[in-house]
Amino acid sequence: MSLGPIMLDVVGTQLDADDIRRIQHPLVGGVILFSRNFEDCKQLSSLTSSIRAARQNILIAVDHEGGRVQRFREGFTNIPPMRELGRLWDDNRKLANTLATEAGWVLAAELRAHSIDFSFTPILDMDYGDSLVIGDRAFHQDPQAINELAFYLMQGLKKGGMAAVGKHFPGHGFVVADSHVSIPVDEREFDQIAQNDMQPFRQMIDEGLPAIMPAHVIYPKVDEKPAGFSERWLKKVLRERLGFNGVIFSDDLSMEGASVGGDVTERSLAALNAGCDMILLCNRPDLADELLEKLEWKMSALSITRLARMHGHQAETMSAGLSQRVAAIGQPEGDLFT
Repeated sequence: MSLGPIMLDVVGTQLDADDIRRIQHPLVGGVILFSRNFEDCKQLSSLTSSIRAARQNILIAVDHEGGRVQRFREGFTNIPPMRELGRLWDDNRKLANTLATEAGWVLAAELRAHSIDFSFTPILDMDYGDSLVIGDRAFHQDPQAINELAFYLMQGLKKGGMAAVGKHFPGHGFVVADSHVSIPVDEREFDQIAQNDMQPFRQMIDEGLPAIMPAHVIYPKVDEKPAGFSERWLKKVLRERLGFNGVIFSDDLSMEGASVGGDVTERSLAALNAGCDMILLCNRPDLADELLEKLEWKMSALSITRLARMHGHQAETMSAGLSQRVAAIGQPEGDLFT
């Protein structure tokens, strides 16, 4: 059975009958895991094995960036927020880039050891200092620093067996509002966004970025629709102007920032028609059942091919002490590595 266009979550630390029914639905192609799905490493491996037993070729993903967005803790390296790499970049560019590679390697290899295909990382948003949701998840405000650190993190992810997903196109860092709980609006002109926030995306695309997630942000000077529902942003700018040919994942369609798209089926169709290859719907099993009942969508061969590239592969062997070195980023003992 080929992959479907929907990525859903599961309720707990092991699958129940409803989880299995949803996973086996032909419209489903992925599962995203959260902190509530994790007790310890043994349980996580059991959960991912049961997911793959229910659907052999399914994609398993997680938001595991480091800092406050790290879903699994016990038994995993404590990955620092990406801002710590940005601070180090200001003082020691070469060391920051080396540690970005190592952080990506550790992050990916640990997740791959538990049969998780990829994490939705890195953040490519610029930090303007005001965003309620981005904050220290961002590397820096300087597009060059973001590009360098994200590139080296992507190389580390690749060595660890994992594809990178850049987010949130064309940039979520300027607006204060959190799209999880509100509908952010960025009033800037296209040229201002293109000359600043879009630069890390442009450069990472040129470096072979495999996947991108658009923002649930409205840029009214460009389109009245949020970027994730906008053909202008996804097809005209991202695909045609920037030449991106990887996977486009929607952000979570249960978020408040997606509510302008209508009911769950309408917003799913809006995202797919705008150019998303796969849509995410999280934390609402009732809406998941509604969507699986009502959505009619035939996956294109191109989307199927793009998504197939997101499957994880075997990680290269990590050097001894690498996880301790990564955990020390931003700590006083980190000076030992300079």
